[in-house]
Amino acid sequence: MGTRTGDTERRAAPRLRRRLGRADLRAVPEARRALRELLRQWGRPGRSEIAELLTSELVTNALVHTDDDAVLTATVGPRGLRVEVRDFVGRMPRPRVPDPGESTDGRGLLLVQSLADAWGVRAHGVGKSVWFELDAEAA
Repeated sequence: MGTRTGDTERRAAPRLRRRLGRADLRAVPEARRALRELLRQWGRPGRSEIAELLTSELVTNALVHTDDDAVLTATVGPRGLRVEVRDFVGRMPRPRVPDPGESTDGRGLLLVQSLADAWGVRAHGVGKSVWFELDAEAA
């Protein structure tokens, strides 16, 4: 075994990648469990509630509003956690202020906007990715 001093070997950042089937809402709790495990491996098991909530919102939005498959990717590193859900529909999401008398629909992106340290939407040739980041202290 080599010593760490002068060791140029770099460890890959812990990463999660899951394909989400079209309209398969069973993927939501499965994504939460997988993210919880990733954060446990990262050494932050007790701080996953916000990350799980925001991941649930992005996964649900992708499956409900696109009628297509999606891909969940989560990566952790020294600066924090980045979660991205890519779908294959070009229509961009828009946060909206829900009517107080409405059901709970329409609040997902508002939660992401309120609780994430950073978030955004990135267009791809086909589809888009909606992502959020939590600083290492918040994740």
